[in-house]
Amino acid sequence: MKTKLVNNALNYYLENQSELRNELLDFLRIPSVSTSEVHQPDLLQAADFLVKKLTQLGFEQVKLFPTAVHPIVYGEKMVNPQKPTVLIYGHYDVQPADPLNEWNSPPFDPQIEGDYLYARGSSDMKGQIWASVSALQSILRTTDLPVNIKFILEGEEEIGSPSLEPFLKENKALLSCDIVINPDGGMLAPDKPTLIYALRGMAYFELRVFGPSADLHSGLFGGVVDNPANVLSRLIAGMHDEFGRVTLPGFYDRVREISPEESEELSKIEIDEEVYKAITGVSALGGEVGFQPVERIGARPTLDVNGLYAGYIEKGAKTIIPAYAMAKISARLVPDQVPEDVEKGFRAYLKENAPDSVRWELDLLSGAPAYLAEAEALGVSFFVDALKQTWGVQPFRKREGGSIPVATSMKDILGVDSIITGFGLPGDQIHSPNERMHLPTHAKGVQALIRFFLSF
Repeated sequence: MKTKLVNNALNYYLENQSELRNELLDFLRIPSVSTSEVHQPDLLQAADFLVKKLTQLGFEQVKLFPTAVHPIVYGEKMVNPQKPTVLIYGHYDVQPADPLNEWNSPPFDPQIEGDYLYARGSSDMKGQIWASVSALQSILRTTDLPVNIKFILEGEEEIGSPSLEPFLKENKALLSCDIVINPDGGMLAPDKPTLIYALRGMAYFELRVFGPSADLHSGLFGGVVDNPANVLSRLIAGMHDEFGRVTLPGFYDRVREISPEESEELSKIEIDEEVYKAITGVSALGGEVGFQPVERIGARPTLDVNGLYAGYIEKGAKTIIPAYAMAKISARLVPDQVPEDVEKGFRAYLKENAPDSVRWELDLLSGAPAYLAEAEALGVSFFVDALKQTWGVQPFRKREGGSIPVATSMKDILGVDSIITGFGLPGDQIHSPNERMHLPTHAKGVQALIRFFLSF
């Protein structure tokens, strides 16, 4: 009987795939960039789009919750209080599209080329939201749901989710669930379905170095006034040693080491240096010496400069000593590291190494601890079976290098571990120009979700 229900839903999806894809294209056309006030109306439009879609699917209590920044969309379909409840997380906001001149087509004018759909948000993560929506529509149009479903869809993930944790605390009863599905992860490759059991945390800083009260002529004052850009460059250069280790005091004090058994298990993923070089286009890899690439990405902490600004950066020449220089710097954290401890170490490093000739300021703009599923969450075995049936291979389990703070928040506040998955690929160029989604992988993802939801 269950096989028939699954097949009916799968057939519905295949027959209505074009219609569902066209709706996704409409969703992608909305420039819901959360970092800019200019796009506030677009964030509201994207939220309304989701409210209408969930209502159309027959979800009850579909509601838009205002926040201090961008609204949260909630919807539920409760079929039986005795059945498990699955809470699906997603975010409808996207990264800025800059630099626009590097896009091959407009970022909010979705284009399909071969097996790829190009648009900002196609992979991260409107396409992932739509995989869940497509799976649920395919089920609801052919049979009854055997499990309760709740959605929580935020519009602030790309700016650190400032409203999400207060919302979770204030609405703990509303969001009560047995299983959390978070499809904001990704797959190792089109033929390697993946479950993620650990995520790195984040500490994001802005460092500003101030020198003279105004820009100075580099001929008249060069050699007697310390250049803030030079000082900043020296400080950044000193943040790593020759082995790729971070030199901030105490940075590794609370790093949880991985066991030899886990290291061996991670090596089975078989993504070696050549694969990473092919994906990234670099001629050689860097990073901390003594660890395989998959460990450096998921199980070791990092410190990276995300942006630099100083002085004159337009075309042509302007010979100045700039008044100040600035760097955006992020640390990716592993289990047991705390953002505030990293900030203390950062300040200690600056006090010790910054010269008296400049003044510096350091702000911790956002921070979140790492996530680690200590035990197998309810429903994981169903999800593993669904992936295996769809792809025909045993799914891989890995540590993810990125950060999804909501997983930690839901574990702490709702008391539920997340099933973190997703159907994006390493080459999807998320956060970059020409972001894309691999359509065949996305289609398989929908089919896997159909099988999962009908497993109960």
